[in-house]
Amino acid sequence: MKQTEEEEEMEKQIVKVGLMGFGTVGTGVVRLIEAHQEDLQKQTGVSIQIKKILVQDKSKGRGIATMQRLITEDPRELLEDPEIDVIVEVIGGIQPAKDYILAALDNRKHVVTANKDLMALHGGEILQKAQEKGCDVFYEASVGGGIPILRALVEGFSSDRIKKMMGIVNGTTNYILTKMSREGADYAEVLKEAQALGYAEADPTSDVEGFDAARKMAILATLGFHVPVNLEDVSVQGISGVSKADIAYGKKLGYEVKLLGMAQRDDDAIEVSVQPTMVHTSHPLSTVNGVFNAVYVYGEAVGETMFYGPGAGELPTATAVVSDLVTVVKNMKLGVNGRGMVGPYKEKILKADSEKYSRYFLRIIVRDERGVLAQITQLLSEKNISLGQVLQQPYREGEAEIVMVTHQAAKRDMDEVIAILEELAVVNEIKSVYRVEGGETE
Repeated sequence: MKQTEEEEEMEKQIVKVGLMGFGTVGTGVVRLIEAHQEDLQKQTGVSIQIKKILVQDKSKGRGIATMQRLITEDPRELLEDPEIDVIVEVIGGIQPAKDYILAALDNRKHVVTANKDLMALHGGEILQKAQEKGCDVFYEASVGGGIPILRALVEGFSSDRIKKMMGIVNGTTNYILTKMSREGADYAEVLKEAQALGYAEADPTSDVEGFDAARKMAILATLGFHVPVNLEDVSVQGISGVSKADIAYGKKLGYEVKLLGMAQRDDDAIEVSVQPTMVHTSHPLSTVNGVFNAVYVYGEAVGETMFYGPGAGELPTATAVVSDLVTVVKNMKLGVNGRGMVGPYKEKILKADSEKYSRYFLRIIVRDERGVLAQITQLLSEKNISLGQVLQQPYREGEAEIVMVTHQAAKRDMDEVIAILEELAVVNEIKSVYRVEGGETE
């Protein structure tokens, strides 16, 4: 039966979406689209509708019963449907998500994803395919949950040059370190509590060893510096070695321990890392607690800005997904799809260790003998490393504990100092070495 002109016009006013994944985030996406349909229509001029939802198991109970009729286990019902304009991928993981997204782009469907693992490892390939096909790929929800940090980097800083990005981008580790700081508790004890509350996975390795944060920093560095930063370019250290003694000494010296991601550019050379860091209490990042995330951005023109908010959860992450979806729809109406997210176009130059500068926190157990501190400070002086703060107190019988915060030092020089200290007869153990941020003019 032939459509009337009115029916054809109404059909044009609907953008149909294929949703891949119907877990926590997928459910949130559906709830937001249903609840905010009027607002979305006012913003975009069209109605946004979920046409199909891909799941692994149709028999599994779903939180939104009205969506049951849209559920399928066959990805082709989404990827090959000419009526579906946009694929929203919230399955997670590398495969089959990567194949689905590339197939969607081949079929000239726009893509919105929350998949940090995929974009950190294969983002360059996906963005290149999107440009070839004239399609949008947006992935705001892959970093920082509901914080609009990626759009800010692409649009808000488009006329500026970003020098440094530093932030707390993993809520699980921030929750653990916050509890350790507030309650003086051990790492293992707080980790068990975080697992019981659902903040940490049964296997918490990706979070606590820094890999989740490293993927997010690779994405941020790629967008902020316009260079192809890979996961292997990120230096990673997790929080499993952080002790309550480290946190207590940090407090005594005016610092909070945070797992910080850091991406810095000096001239054209960059460094990207994730590691436990002593953050001075005068710095805004020191007050970001619990499961919250925050990213600090330094621009040459704008100076310092901070983006803060919930880093995970059904609705914060779903909000970022739907925001990207709205951008895709607006681009469709303007006819400018495929021009939003620009792939990396600059050569990647990684800093050598001799070019990476930071202040350092050291906690060392030494023999309780006269002249030991002088011997250590002499060694530091020979490497052009000066001290800003020093604490020394008894440890066990015949031993003393020395805690030091250095001024700026090259990583190569500090690594050499650590190697020499490990061989010194008067040094019994090096307990911890952390970067230091804030607290002095640098």
